[in-house]
Amino acid sequence: CRFLGDTHRTGMLPLRGVTQVVSYKQSSQSRSASRTSNAAAAARSRRFIRTSSAVMLSSSKHNEKLFPWSESFKKSAGSLQEPAGPNTPILFTPLKLRNMTLKNRIIVSPMCMYSSGDGFMSDFHLVHLGQFALGGAGLIITEATAVAPEGRISPYDNGLWKDEHMAMQKRIVDFVHENRGLIGIQLAHAGRKASTNPPFVPGPNAVSDADGGWTPVGASPIEWDSSYRKPHELTKAEIKRIIDDFVAATKRADQIGYDTIEIHGAHGYLITSFYSPLSNKRTDEYGGSFENRIRLLVEITKAVREAWPAEKPLLVRVSADEWVEGGWNSNDTVKLAPILRDLGVDLLDVSSAGNTAAQKIAVGPGYQVPFSRAIKQNVPNLPTGTVGMISDPEQAEAILKNNDADAILMARELLRDPHWPLRAARELGVNVNWIPQYE
Repeated sequence: CRFLGDTHRTGMLPLRGVTQVVSYKQSSQSRSASRTSNAAAAARSRRFIRTSSAVMLSSSKHNEKLFPWSESFKKSAGSLQEPAGPNTPILFTPLKLRNMTLKNRIIVSPMCMYSSGDGFMSDFHLVHLGQFALGGAGLIITEATAVAPEGRISPYDNGLWKDEHMAMQKRIVDFVHENRGLIGIQLAHAGRKASTNPPFVPGPNAVSDADGGWTPVGASPIEWDSSYRKPHELTKAEIKRIIDDFVAATKRADQIGYDTIEIHGAHGYLITSFYSPLSNKRTDEYGGSFENRIRLLVEITKAVREAWPAEKPLLVRVSADEWVEGGWNSNDTVKLAPILRDLGVDLLDVSSAGNTAAQKIAVGPGYQVPFSRAIKQNVPNLPTGTVGMISDPEQAEAILKNNDADAILMARELLRDPHWPLRAARELGVNVNWIPQYE
């Protein structure tokens, strides 16, 4: 997410009960051990989740008795007050993906916050993500969440590689659900762009072993640029282990109660480094031809889809074009899209760039919309989302009216105004619900 207009990072927080600076210099044996929580810790985590759910349910029942307006809580902020008609702006019509129905087409794009210690979310994330539920977004997607410790962009990334991460994430998911919102999680592996400092931290980009960093991994031993560490080329056994990590995180996400999963296959992270001919110079079945270079994404998608409940939708984010000669381009993405559709992907989140320092991005309002349009025009029965410098309600509505996309993902604009959906409804002349406390 480092080079795109659809991302934003904010300051680190000291985390109670968590060592703020953690050493990640581990032997292969300790890394393997870190993937499997001991039985007692896992049991404690599961008990905490069950207890947390019971407390939340009890609190909800108490509130129903205490607050005379409790029935109003069943109204979801940003949803239509009356059923959609022929003149309803498309931005505020529902979008159904399997059993999940978005109340509007506004999706909170994943945004790296770099505010986790050892992968744990905190109250910062509860407030950060919770504000979008109150503001009326149709779907909230968490920041890139690492499926393994070495899959983090920085030592301060969110994670879901162990059971202990689940309790706080469930608290956040339950809050969103209590306010009639939907929330998904973006599962990710940073690949060769791992072991870096947050962009707002002064000093070198790469984090050394001495400062708590680790050796990143990738399709080939090619660093992103000279400011990054040189990655270790993954063996086939290591690739299999990463696929297993995605599956384990998927099962945890389901137990937590997330409504959807998005696989992060964009912005130069691990999956991108495999499907791009610029960063993948392998000579085995994971390199060379188009079919070989997309193999990792296909295998991860297939494994996650099998582990994820059939009734829940699956999203994938891709970089549709690398903005550089000889790189992955829009035609490649159009070729990839039906393969993902047939694997059970329900929406393709179409971004771009992030895999090479040589990229020359023609940035401007809606600059990534043409990539989504190309998929809509060539690949039937695959909804798409578009993202990048979309800030005006009329602009968003025009994209949907032109059938250039089925959903609008937003990031910075929602940070500036978490209640943008409510403002957009007013500007487009449509009556939507607010939470009663804000009416």
